[in-house]
Amino acid sequence: MKLYHAPGSCSQAICIVLQETGLNARTIKVDARKHLLEDGTSYYDLAELGYVPLLQLDDGTFLREGPVIAQYLADQRPETRLAPAYGTMGRYRLLEWLNFLTSEVHKGFIPLLYAVAAGKWVDTARPKLESRYEWINQQLSGRQFLMGDDFTIADAYLFTLTGWGKATWMKSVYNANVDFSSHRHLQAWYERVRDRPAVQRVLTEEGLSGN
Repeated sequence: MKLYHAPGSCSQAICIVLQETGLNARTIKVDARKHLLEDGTSYYDLAELGYVPLLQLDDGTFLREGPVIAQYLADQRPETRLAPAYGTMGRYRLLEWLNFLTSEVHKGFIPLLYAVAAGKWVDTARPKLESRYEWINQQLSGRQFLMGDDFTIADAYLFTLTGWGKATWMKSVYNANVDFSSHRHLQAWYERVRDRPAVQRVLTEEGLSGN
């Protein structure tokens, strides 16, 4: 398999999932700003929309969208418990989290990451995003991870997104200047995820390991 990936972007979550599963995939870096591959060819030749992640399977098939790719990879290694089995309520709870993270958190960061272009919309976007994180913090009370005792692909996704919020938590290519300091459950969760060997390997490979 081949994973097309831009360090620090949402595709970081897929790199974490790959490390957690132990699946073999060649990681190919994409310049997210110029939409170029390392050899100088246009990324648009592979991905018409120009964004990562993009997973190329062994048969040449392409799989798009991070939450879908993460589920596919997790299902190749069910023993890792990165995703509950199909048909269980746990699986639907995982889908609930993935949809929430995509629509309410991931998209919520976009105006903050492109504040100049977003203009006045930042004033609306930041309070809404902060309210979502207040809710996440409450959900993590008494839990090790989003789904309970098991680390799942939803944790990998949220970890990457949260890293965009405040660069003092970790080295990051983004900084939306969102302060999480009052969210003690979230911060404890973040530190638990960051300390996982698979996560540390990804951060080191991306040059983002730090405090």
